[in-house]
Amino acid sequence: MLRGIDVSSYQPSSYDTDGLSFVFIKATEGRSYTNPKLSAQTKTARDAGLVVGFYHFLWPGNLTAQAEYFVSKAPDRRGDILAVDWETTGEGTRASNSEKDRFIRKVKELRPDNRVVLYCNRHFWLNVDTTSYAGDGLWIADYVTAGKPRIKARWRFHQYTDDPLDKNVADFSSRSALKEWAGGA
Repeated sequence: MLRGIDVSSYQPSSYDTDGLSFVFIKATEGRSYTNPKLSAQTKTARDAGLVVGFYHFLWPGNLTAQAEYFVSKAPDRRGDILAVDWETTGEGTRASNSEKDRFIRKVKELRPDNRVVLYCNRHFWLNVDTTSYAGDGLWIADYVTAGKPRIKARWRFHQYTDDPLDKNVADFSSRSALKEWAGGA
């Protein structure tokens, strides 16, 4: 199991990378928000030799515009992982199953050389998702023992706590295996 974290503008531009193999960085949200620390947080990850992923917080509606916005802001490098963060928005809304699926497919079309994964929490996966479409892999949030989310589906990444920050594990035997998977889109 590999260790990693996910960061957004709430975390510093320079963060501790000791013992980590990967990081997911929030890039965008909707059609107008870009993480102001995106470049600096990306540099920290790349300087540490981590596998880098970028995620987009999905809002309902305007899926093509959101996908285009996301790929215009997330660095374009083979081997980076792209993710859609599918959950309830601050306004209490959420993208539908078909919107989530269309977004993933559009990002895969726009960035065919990148793996695209779905991030959601256990409740969404078990009770909201009706298609089980996760693109190239599932990144599941379930705050239990690292690497033991309470789902039966195959997962690639598991966010197991948010204290003091979002900590994750990846189901790969080594960093080189993760890099090979990420680069093989």
